[in-house]
Amino acid sequence: MSVSVRLNPYVVVSSVILVALVAGVLAYSEDRGPVRTGESSPTQIHRPAKSLDIIRSSTPAHSAVGVSRRLFDTSPVAVLADARDGQAQKIAIASATSLGVPVLIDDATATAELERLGARRVLTFGRTREVDGAQAVPVHRTRAANAVAALRGTTAVRNKRRVDAIVVTRSRAANAAAVATARNAGAEVLQIPTADPRRTPAAAKILAARPKTPVIALGTPFVRSFAYELAVVRKRVLQPSGGYLALPGKHYTAMYGHPGTPSLGVLGEQGVKASIQRVERLARKYRRVSEAEFVPTFEIIATVASGGPGKDKDYSQEASVKRLTPLVDAAEKAGVYVILDLQPGRTDFLTQAKRYRSLLERPHVGLALDPEWRLKKKQKHLRQIGSVKVAEINRVGDWLAQLTRRKELPQKIFVLHQFSLSMIKNRGRLDTRHAELATVIHVDGSGAQGAKQETWRGLRRNAPDGVHWGWKNFVDEDPHMLTVQETWRRVRPHPALITYQ
Repeated sequence: MSVSVRLNPYVVVSSVILVALVAGVLAYSEDRGPVRTGESSPTQIHRPAKSLDIIRSSTPAHSAVGVSRRLFDTSPVAVLADARDGQAQKIAIASATSLGVPVLIDDATATAELERLGARRVLTFGRTREVDGAQAVPVHRTRAANAVAALRGTTAVRNKRRVDAIVVTRSRAANAAAVATARNAGAEVLQIPTADPRRTPAAAKILAARPKTPVIALGTPFVRSFAYELAVVRKRVLQPSGGYLALPGKHYTAMYGHPGTPSLGVLGEQGVKASIQRVERLARKYRRVSEAEFVPTFEIIATVASGGPGKDKDYSQEASVKRLTPLVDAAEKAGVYVILDLQPGRTDFLTQAKRYRSLLERPHVGLALDPEWRLKKKQKHLRQIGSVKVAEINRVGDWLAQLTRRKELPQKIFVLHQFSLSMIKNRGRLDTRHAELATVIHVDGSGAQGAKQETWRGLRRNAPDGVHWGWKNFVDEDPHMLTVQETWRRVRPHPALITYQ
């Protein structure tokens, strides 16, 4: 049984007001179970048990409560602010910060949290619901300071230690109460505007420097992929060329083809050592015309579209992992990125992708799908342009993202070849949300430059959000293949992937 006391906000309190509580009153903690509070219980904080705890909050009020539950065991004093009054919240936050106690935004969950904390004195600012121990304080900085001074002089509310925890939020301003509560417990607060620490170097550096410190993430934007992104930065899982992300920020200059088969592209025109030297020269040519970062790349046709059905009757010749490994090994040693290209015939992309799982588990290997060579039943190559439903592409993306996440690999390049809208059915439904993948639509038609530019513009129109773009130069098929300088000057935006076939 508790006694509700409402104090006159204009009277400076000069002595401790005793509130009688029946010994053993229980307040419920969502994370730690029942917490026993008593008449003289001090403010108590604790280190979170979980290495990562995501608060699935959609409002600042829920975020503030979530942080309070995770960092404070008890607090005899707390602060409550009107949810609709910004000035009240500012003064409430300043007051709570001075006292070192939780500050909550008024709603039903806040009332329950005050009970759990065992708060016997609650400074309220603005219009709030009735709570036990409330002391209504005018929304006025001087009067708020007086109320805080009175409490500070009569009640031991400051915690004595710093909690070992990091709280991350997309916006300190939007979650100001939660941020203040975290800091009052001694936690460090990091702002990550994109909810992806790989894209915020300052935050990534701190998270990497404290790999054992528990992290609390505020809000639903962190639910989908933050666990993977956090693991990547804490374990410093970097791209072979440096940095956490494959894209944006880099441009991949690639030779395309199948080992030992000159007719399928420039990559097959020479041996392994000569291919390494040739692709490095290609990257150097681009570095002479721009200060951007260029990464030498092999796009290896792993499964080759065939004129006959073959033993498995899928009209696709699948190279063995053993056959591709020497080129993949040499590329890794030389710092060359690798993209495995699939031309599946009558089978599906996912079935073929799984054949090369051992190669795709390597940090420098990405994947490309070529719908031109995806046949329906009774279709044959070169009699029509192949096509694929976007649902099949999404299944491959899901699998590749899961593989990347489970193996804690750096982000992979995921390429979709396209030179006609009909090649990818329902392209607008392409899932580009995977943090593990950098999706590239590769515009790879051959022909006169005017026609190629028209295709480039047409495919980019109404494209899915979040995709990057690739361009292909055909050494033999283009009547006038663009030079390096022309490619960089005339193809805009600058392609993320520039391939030579």
